[in-house]
Amino acid sequence: MPVFSLDPVQTAWCAELRALAGRRLRPLAERGEAGRVNRPLVAELGRLGLLEKVFTSSALDLCLLRESLAQGCTEAETALALQGLGTYPVVLAGTERQRARWLPEVCAGRAVAAFALSEPGAGSDAAALALRAEPDGGGWRLTGEKRWISNAPEADFYTVFARTAPGPAAPADGSAPADPAPGRGPDGAPGPRRGSRGVTAFLVPADRPGLTGSPIDMLSPHPVGALAFDAVPVTREDVLGEVGRGFRTAMTTLNLFRPSVGAFAVGMAQAALDATLEHTATRTAFGGPLKDLQSVAHQVAEMATRTEAARLLVYAAACAYDTGAPDVPARSAMAKLYATETAQYVVDAAVQLHGARALQRGHPLEHLYREVRAPRIYEGATEVQRTIIAKELYG
Repeated sequence: MPVFSLDPVQTAWCAELRALAGRRLRPLAERGEAGRVNRPLVAELGRLGLLEKVFTSSALDLCLLRESLAQGCTEAETALALQGLGTYPVVLAGTERQRARWLPEVCAGRAVAAFALSEPGAGSDAAALALRAEPDGGGWRLTGEKRWISNAPEADFYTVFARTAPGPAAPADGSAPADPAPGRGPDGAPGPRRGSRGVTAFLVPADRPGLTGSPIDMLSPHPVGALAFDAVPVTREDVLGEVGRGFRTAMTTLNLFRPSVGAFAVGMAQAALDATLEHTATRTAFGGPLKDLQSVAHQVAEMATRTEAARLLVYAAACAYDTGAPDVPARSAMAKLYATETAQYVVDAAVQLHGARALQRGHPLEHLYREVRAPRIYEGATEVQRTIIAKELYG
């Protein structure tokens, strides 16, 4: 059921989170090294009990958590989200031994996780994975490459998706695969596809022999890197869930986290809107405050309206997930699509209304302007979300 307002407890919790982000998390973020995992920040998230909430909260509360942190400290929000994304497959499909080994360490902020799905030739088309899991006695050897992996190469363990066997492709929402026509994918597009059956999820500790990595320098400095697998040994004890069913684990994880990516975007949009309201109310031009200029006031009104619409889409998608609604893939895709595109628009408009000062290094909007671009791509680009939505609409 859609939620159109928060109760007083939720509102108070969001206010507390925003205060924590500014008072305790932002100073740690500012002292971190650009492009590296900020372990003191991760540890503080653990001390505050926020990492544990990623795995024990409802989808709606996860969205509130990410939105609130994003308003006060985007680095803290991202660190928290990456811990959740890399670890949730262990919560979802891990054995008791795997959970006992890693979940307490992640929740305490002592271990850093990573979700290793994307490859040089398989980013948005996740069913085209090429990392090979070649049989070796009772286990496998992983050979290939992962790229654009957040927290790589510094994570303590990786949730790795590799191909143990070829098979027909599955829809991007993780539902049961259908056999496509020869030479065509499940969406009817021409060209051969190796498909998603035969993809297995593995929990791979970072110290496995043959596993190496290197950082990638990004537009907005984040810990992102490439991983090289040179016959990395894995056993059946490292499998997450069932052999050959790892793609479903990946998509179930993304269906949970996609609305909260939208929440992250809403938090950034709200931060940009708040800064713009303050600036346009106090900055004078042409004999009065900027807010008295109709062109400015109408722009701010549009920013506020789109932000609120994005927020409601995110909350509705989270509630659909929490209630087990059948349209979760479509709602998650809509929320992620609209919220990330809206945040890009709102932050860009805020920069325009602030003028050159917003482009100065260190200005909050300069920071948001770099941060806001990536969410339109990761965890399924905007174009992929539209494809998911359309496929759901047409059944």
